[in-house]
Amino acid sequence: MAVEENLEAKKKALESAILQIEKRYGKGTLMTLSSEGIKSVEVIPTGSLSLDIATGIGGVP
Repeated sequence: MAVEENLEAKKKALESAILQIEKRYGKGTLMTLSSEGIKSVEVIPTGSLSLDIATGIGGVP
């Protein structure tokens, strides 16, 4: 019982912290692994193929 209560308290504290961060810096600042998936971002190619590949999105956002 005590372990479950402690886990619930930690979950509530984490949710509260995430809400505060999103309120201050905007929605999408933090994402969990299970949330929404991949978002499409507009990019500007750098002109260097290796640099575009290294950014992981094909250029500069």
